[in-house]
Amino acid sequence: MRNYRKEYDNYQGTEEQKKNRAQRNKARRQAKAKGLNVQGKDVAHIKALSKGGTNKDGVTLQPPSKNRSFKRNKDGSMK
Repeated sequence: MRNYRKEYDNYQGTEEQKKNRAQRNKARRQAKAKGLNVQGKDVAHIKALSKGGTNKDGVTLQPPSKNRSFKRNKDGSMK
């Protein structure tokens, strides 16, 4: 059984991940404020937050199927 408490404590609850989540939420709010229809779409960062990107680097609207999975090498790293 999945231990959500442990997952939050070890990853999602860290200060770095809280800041990343705040940036994602802010980007979505800004897109809605511009009048974009974000329903059913992901507000994706052009340079991923995990790669050092920020909201200033730009965001785009993408369908979830395009934003949540990327081609991988045999060792699991991104192409």
